[in-house]
Amino acid sequence: MNQDQVKQQLLRLDPEVEDFSVILSGKRSRKVNGLYYPETREIILHNRNFESDNELMYTAVHEFAHHVHFTRSPVPVGSRPHTVEFRRILHELLERAESLGVYHNIFDTNPEFVALTERIRTQYLSAGGHIMKEFGRALAEAQQLCEKHQMRFDDYVERVLQLHTRNAASLIRMHTYDVPEQVGYENMKVLAGVADPEKRQQATEAFTSGRSRDEVTTLLRSPADNDQDPLTRLERERQRIQRTISSLQQKLEDLDRRVEQLQTLA
Repeated sequence: MNQDQVKQQLLRLDPEVEDFSVILSGKRSRKVNGLYYPETREIILHNRNFESDNELMYTAVHEFAHHVHFTRSPVPVGSRPHTVEFRRILHELLERAESLGVYHNIFDTNPEFVALTERIRTQYLSAGGHIMKEFGRALAEAQQLCEKHQMRFDDYVERVLQLHTRNAASLIRMHTYDVPEQVGYENMKVLAGVADPEKRQQATEAFTSGRSRDEVTTLLRSPADNDQDPLTRLERERQRIQRTISSLQQKLEDLDRRVEQLQTLA
């Protein structure tokens, strides 16, 4: 594929995106397969890294996701671009690419992958989820026992079990909410953090239908977060940065005072 063909394939995924360029470097790189330069809207693909067009297209979609994220984000994209929002965009673009035949995913068709995925899901994700859910049941019993003997549950968790109270509370909710074990422990933690039964059910259905963790996290955002206009989001981001600067400035002033005190005593 040449760079014009790659660009045309990417535009099939999102025709309304801001204009961009695709450049095949003609080089091999040991560090990265591709790069995105937001200032020039350029996607660079080190095409000699790839042995097939399909492999090249995966990286092209990844860098295209950076372009979509950068040009559509209502607030400036920070120095760490691989955020939850970026990964949500990437996963949605990959699903679109698969449905259009732009990228071919063999995870669900290759017999080796199918067998391995089934083994991981049953022997590790589901089995591990079951163990952690039973762990939550035991912790709930410990909580009741602490109440019976008028003892502090957090003291038992932190000093006897040597756990963090927040983690113990999450495990108890997994048991109390009866979250599905097959989604695996990490995703069970997400579900255990959703108090609203209706939202938790929506998130459960999203996980079981194959949605990624980042897509589910976005789904769980409040409607107010999703519906804010760009100006409101920018104002909120500015306020957040101003609070951070103020906090850091106070810490810096405190450090300066401590340094002066130590220099005086020296």
